[in-house]
Amino acid sequence: MYNLDNTALQIAIAANVSAALTEDVASGDINALLIPESQTAVAKIITRQDAVLCGTAWVIETFRQIDPSIELRWHFNDGDSLKADDLIVEVTGPARSLLTGERTALNFLQLMSAVATRTQYFVSKVRGNQMELIDTRKTIPGLRLAQKYAVTCGGGQNHRMGLYDAFLIKENHIAACGGIDKAVQAARVLAPNKLIEVETETLEELEQALQSGADIIMLDNFSLEDTKKAVELSRGKAKIEASGGINDDTLIDIAQAGVDYVSMGTLTKDVTAVDLSMRLYMEA
Repeated sequence: MYNLDNTALQIAIAANVSAALTEDVASGDINALLIPESQTAVAKIITRQDAVLCGTAWVIETFRQIDPSIELRWHFNDGDSLKADDLIVEVTGPARSLLTGERTALNFLQLMSAVATRTQYFVSKVRGNQMELIDTRKTIPGLRLAQKYAVTCGGGQNHRMGLYDAFLIKENHIAACGGIDKAVQAARVLAPNKLIEVETETLEELEQALQSGADIIMLDNFSLEDTKKAVELSRGKAKIEASGGINDDTLIDIAQAGVDYVSMGTLTKDVTAVDLSMRLYMEA
């Protein structure tokens, strides 16, 4: 639905890494001082499990901020499928610097690869259906763009980036505005060029959203039967997004009901880090 802005992404990468290194290294890595300053090494990062790679730019930025002399040789790119024991990247430079950056680099790579891997899993289940699998705002604070980028590496699409780039009029907005139509019309006045989506919980609310001229209507926890009815009622009038409680057992049926989008918070909030490992080899 929305494309990540490359400039914003580059700014986020630098900021993400800076914050992570401040958190981890702070006043200095006292552990690294155990190693002679002149010692150089090669670090090899491998995966212990099958996965989809994501986060290479964050790894590059991590080592750049620590020591620009560090060199990286990648064997895979973001979005590539990995098999257990694959060598992902070789990192060469001062041993102290490699070890200082190890955990931060792995944290980004493990998390983002996990999001990409989980997204690819769900995308593969609905391949061939005329719908898009999209993410939500249920992301780790401070890592919104990183996780949304990872979703795209797994074959998914991005919903709105935040509260600023599109309207998603939900239950509390509707109550505060005095109804769906009033909320939609107020949105049209405030930002005529912004997309307007309305969350609905019943077919009656769906009808109200259609009459209001909403661009997209979200079906929140609709049954499969009501989802099919909503698709028929909305045909040619508005796009339909299914959301809420969609999982392995229900995704395929919902996709086949004819919705335009399925949004799943699980893509970014219910992930388990990919098992990666970094091994250091000292140079003579």
